[in-house]
Amino acid sequence: DLHPRVRRQRQMCIRDSLVTSCELYNQLIHNFAKKSRIRKEKISFGMNTMFTWEIKVKNSPLLIKRCSHCNNERFYCSDKFRMNAQKRNIDVWLIYRCTKCDNTCNLTILSRSKPDLIDKALFHGFSMNDRNIAWRYAFSTELERKNNIKLDYSNVGYEVISNISEKDIANTMEETLKIQIKCDFEFNLRLSSFLRGYFSLSANQLKRIFEQEIISVSDNKLPQRQKIKNGDIILIQKSFFLENK
Repeated sequence: DLHPRVRRQRQMCIRDSLVTSCELYNQLIHNFAKKSRIRKEKISFGMNTMFTWEIKVKNSPLLIKRCSHCNNERFYCSDKFRMNAQKRNIDVWLIYRCTKCDNTCNLTILSRSKPDLIDKALFHGFSMNDRNIAWRYAFSTELERKNNIKLDYSNVGYEVISNISEKDIANTMEETLKIQIKCDFEFNLRLSSFLRGYFSLSANQLKRIFEQEIISVSDNKLPQRQKIKNGDIILIQKSFFLENK
């Protein structure tokens, strides 16, 4: 028979062991639940895959202006700048040329600006006739307003770069595809015109598709009047996309 003191020590050891086992069990349950939650979040993220349509323009819009030499009413952007220094000030213009006789027309970008106040990279771009900078101004509504002119976007060509493959669609669990628009320049491109060209649809076909909400936009605006902007999200039923891809 054990001495009472020894018996108490053994009972205390058994009790401590039970407590430790319970704590370990609870910790294992907590870790499992945490991993399961993370796994579920990853699956949910996979179900909400965002595809992209990147719209890349091929040319800049035309300037609507009557030519003083030939009465033609369209000028194209030459992608070149004219810079002029007057004392300590600098003027910068974007040069346009008549599509018929090549007569020039200048649109004001900067007027009597201090060189120190002009961003160095921008100033270098003006000096080097950087096309990306020229196009940034050629598509600018601010430049249009500042010079009180109108631009003709109807001539702007574009191509669509898509990251959507049939394999990706097949692996998507959702029945509605989310496609985000990416475009460096906005040129009054209507969503209806874009979709008709992309899927080779007639106006009546697209109208029925909008009415049946096979294609819609995320902000619940009327897709018929929507003009494409960078960041727009288009919702398309997966079955329709696969049938018309």
